[in-house]
Amino acid sequence: MATRKPDAATDGSSGGSDAEESIESLGYEQARDELIGVVRTLEQGGLDLDASLTLWERGEALARRCEEHLEGARERIETALGDVDADDADGDLADDDDLDD
Repeated sequence: MATRKPDAATDGSSGGSDAEESIESLGYEQARDELIGVVRTLEQGGLDLDASLTLWERGEALARRCEEHLEGARERIETALGDVDADDADGDLADDDDLDD
């Protein structure tokens, strides 16, 4: 039985640290789309053990990159909501001061 080798687009074979650097430069959508491709390739099977492990490791790195983007988005939303809440609180205090006069 012949084993398939992963293609260059999904195997991360450009080198260990180069592959990590390339993942670090990916935007969320790019990392997500590549991760989907990695999962599909692994689900199809037919890869030898080493190729499967290499591809799985790249998938893990891509998933971490997606999480980093999502965490950054969460923080931005929380900051924006905090700013809105602070503005509302400042506005409420000003309104309360007007009631005392």
